[in-house]
This record gives sequence, structure tokens and C-alpha cells, in this order.
Amino acid sequence: MPPNERLRVCLEQSGHTAASLAAHVGTDPKTVARWISTGRVPHRRNAHAVARALGTDARELWPSLERRSKRTAAADEDLVAVHRHRSDVSAEQWRDVFAAAERSIDILVYAALFLHEQIPGWNDLLREKAGGGVRVRVLIGDPDCEAVRVRGEEESFGHGIQSRCHLAAMHYRPLTATPGIAVRVHSTTLYNSLYRADDQMYVNTHLYGVNAYGNPLLRLKRTAAGGMFDAYTASMDAVWHTARPLEE
Repeated sequence: MPPNERLRVCLEQSGHTAASLAAHVGTDPKTVARWISTGRVPHRRNAHAVARALGTDARELWPSLERRSKRTAAADEDLVAVHRHRSDVSAEQWRDVFAAAERSIDILVYAALFLHEQIPGWNDLLREKAGGGVRVRVLIGDPDCEAVRVRGEEESFGHGIQSRCHLAAMHYRPLTATPGIAVRVHSTTLYNSLYRADDQMYVNTHLYGVNAYGNPLLRLKRTAAGGMFDAYTASMDAVWHTARPLEE
């Protein structure tokens, strides 16, 4: 691809250097240099950040952005961050996301015992949010289902996951009578564990044979209809409709 002369000129006129622009956008100087020398088009989020820093329009710098579909743009913009491991995100960060919820909290997991083990007063937090009008839905795995058994074999965990599902049920059972909180048990193959608070979501991906805490974690924020966030939300809703209530 030809060099992006328009970007080069705007950079020079702005008084920015490649290094200062990179620091402003949150990338590295080599990436900025490639945008100029190779004409590479950055992700839409970065393109708009660069345009704001340079006092111009992103489509002036990268006309091809105009040709991208709205659906693709929404998918790109929904992705806020990628963490190599779920364990890279602290318990405080997890708590802050859910504590900030004002409308809904949705959780789709097999067990996710780290929520109870690492976040003090997890059940109390859910009760407090429900008491404030937040809709809380929790989906945990059926310890007797085939999908949970297979996942245990895949992760060389044996009956460990089944035991963790039993523990999750024990932890959540006291919440089943709380107004605004619904807990259900599902038997689906869990391709991703999903944690949603309003328009924020963590997606814990699952690599074959790797325990959940060691798998990559995506952080999403809903920016437009039809993006990644909505796709994962629809998946969670589909599982909800197949699940049965957790018995008290």
C-alpha cells in the first residue's frame, strides 16, 4: 500500500511526533510509523482517536473507513481490551464492574467460584443491586449433565468441575428467594463464560484443555446495535431459555 501522505502532513502540522501521538492514542511509535509508511488502516477506535488528536476527520486520513459496514464498525468498537488470562484482572476490577450496574447483571458459567472466593460479600452485592432495581440472572452448570462431564475430561479435572458446579449451586441457593434475582441451571456446552453488567461485559474464552482462569478474557462495551456485545448477549439469552430454575 502507498504511504499515507495526508497523515504525515497532519502529524507535522499538529506539532505531534510519532512518539507523542502514540502515547496519546495508547499505542507504540512503530505502529504510528507503519500507519504512515505503509498506509495501513488502524482499528476504527484508534483512527478516531488519532483524528481528534490531529484536529481532523478520520475519514480524511483513511477514506476506506467510510466503506466499512456499520456492523463491522460496531464489532470493532465493542472490543475494549484483551487480557491474556482471566486471572490478569483483579478481584477489585471485577467487583467494580458489577457494583456499577444500574439495570441488569447476567452471568453464564459452569461454576465461576472465584466470584465467591475472591470477592468478599458477593451474594450481598447481588442482593444490594437487586434491591436497587437491578435485574440479576445467574446461569450455572448442571453437575450431572454430559457437557460438564466432558469439560472435566478435557481439562484433566475429572469430577472437579462437577464438584464445583455443586458448590456454585450451594452458594447461589440462598439467593433464589430474593426478589429480582433468578438463578437457573443449564446443560449446554459452554463455549464462553459471560459476565455482563449493563453495557459492560467480560467474555472468558475457553481453549481446549485449559482451565478458565488461564484462558483469554475479552472486555466489551456496547457501542452500537448488532456488534459483538449484542451477539454474546443473544447467546446468553438463548441459554437462559433452555435452563431450569435452581431448586431452593
